[in-house]
Amino acid sequence: MREITYVEAAREALMQKMQDDPSVFLIGEDLGVYGGAFGVTAGLIQQFGEERVIDTPISEAGIAGACIGAALTGFRPVGEIQFMDFVTLSMEQLVLQAAKIRFMFGGKAKVPFVLRMPAGSGTGAAAQHSESLESWFVHIPGLKVVMPSTPYDVKGLLIASIEDDNPVIFVEHKLLYKVKGPVPEEMYRLPLGKSNIVRQGKDVTIVATSIMVQRAIQAAEKLHEEGIEVEIVDPRTLRPLDDEPIFESVKKTGKVLIVHEAVKMGGIGSEIAARIAESSAFDYLEAPIRRLGGLDIPIPYNRNLEYHAVPQVENIIEEVHDLVRLRV
Repeated sequence: MREITYVEAAREALMQKMQDDPSVFLIGEDLGVYGGAFGVTAGLIQQFGEERVIDTPISEAGIAGACIGAALTGFRPVGEIQFMDFVTLSMEQLVLQAAKIRFMFGGKAKVPFVLRMPAGSGTGAAAQHSESLESWFVHIPGLKVVMPSTPYDVKGLLIASIEDDNPVIFVEHKLLYKVKGPVPEEMYRLPLGKSNIVRQGKDVTIVATSIMVQRAIQAAEKLHEEGIEVEIVDPRTLRPLDDEPIFESVKKTGKVLIVHEAVKMGGIGSEIAARIAESSAFDYLEAPIRRLGGLDIPIPYNRNLEYHAVPQVENIIEEVHDLVRLRV
């Protein structure tokens, strides 16, 4: 199978859905001639024209509001927030409108749109351009939250998200855009709410999201050389969360580490840890549930400080070493 980058896979998903469905259009800042802040929409305005690749003024509230209005009238918009940090300006539209309209109208109205947003640190973009805010949206009934970790996943999940009849928050990590992987040329879908067992193992379970899946894989390869076999579970969608594969993995290994880039306090790791503790998997634990998340600080501009503000491969290895030694 051919290998392409994460950014190419995302662009191909958008292109194929726009070819397949005339109700799909793109809207956001600098999507057209500029091709998006990270190049995801490059060339699409030449292919589909200005009526389907719409450049907006600098107004995140306007982008979200336009997506909601268009979705209510039969379109399937794909909006882009240039950096996830700026989705804070769209919260009224997303939380009070998009998430609740279908419920309040008894299912007679639906709001099918996707809001894409690059998240995370690692590019030296400092505190206001490096947020990981996915847990904000996980807390809101009515929204779906998707975090692909590979080129294969980003294409299949983006196509499925565009076809979904609910508003979807689609989180893409900036450092993943250049990652290469096998991706089929044809259009395909990965179901929302289906976790993926990335790697089989018997000693420790790592539940990781987004860029942390890639770092967990690197850590697992090094730990394998020491005779420690790590199983990696990628939820892929945080809402709905498919927790059964996580429980089954924990029952097999007896030890679990949950890794995400977002600040540890209130992160998705808290929810996953609570679900494990409330499930039958709890009885199989041989050590306390461990969480590894970002430090409780804004992301620094200084590259060395930025590096140490979020989990890295060596931090994952250190946590696994501690877990292997622990017993309840």
